[in-house]
Amino acid sequence: MSLFDDLSQFLEERLDEFLENNPHLELQAIEEQLREQEEDTNKLIIDLQLREKSLQDQILAIAKDIQTWHSRVSKAQAANRQDLAQAAQEREAALLRQGNQLWGQMEGVKKRIVQAKELLEQIQQRRKQIQAQAKAASSYKSTTNGYTVGWDRGFSSSNYSRAADPLESEFQKWELDEELERMKRNMGK
Repeated sequence: MSLFDDLSQFLEERLDEFLENNPHLELQAIEEQLREQEEDTNKLIIDLQLREKSLQDQILAIAKDIQTWHSRVSKAQAANRQDLAQAAQEREAALLRQGNQLWGQMEGVKKRIVQAKELLEQIQQRRKQIQAQAKAASSYKSTTNGYTVGWDRGFSSSNYSRAADPLESEFQKWELDEELERMKRNMGK
């Protein structure tokens, strides 16, 4: 394992421990994720509805074109212009194929809208459950006023300086002493 993997695993373990000791924060994090998913799903539904409207408009335009070419087929046949009637029939058939493709796409979009709305409902229900759990957990919080200080604050380098941190200095000194001892033992072998 690389140093990065070790560090990543160590940080994940510390975060897991922290969240176990502060379950209300874990619930807040889950609720925030659900809120973001709810927003994303709402945006998806709006995008799909716009796509459905666009497809409907295209289908209506093609339907008008089909009517135009259908009447041209009849007109050319009545005038005994088989060359024009044949070309108009081919154009009408091509428009029908295009309309069918768009109709299929629209049906697919409609299904996706239904699925997205079902997903949104599930997310909303889950979010309500998490909010209820968070409310229940808030009565059991063990930190100051039930709130873990600093969790909601972003990291700011002005608030924390490694060089000025006495605990950091103490650990660095201790780690350096351990490393020197290990090197002495290795040289003595």
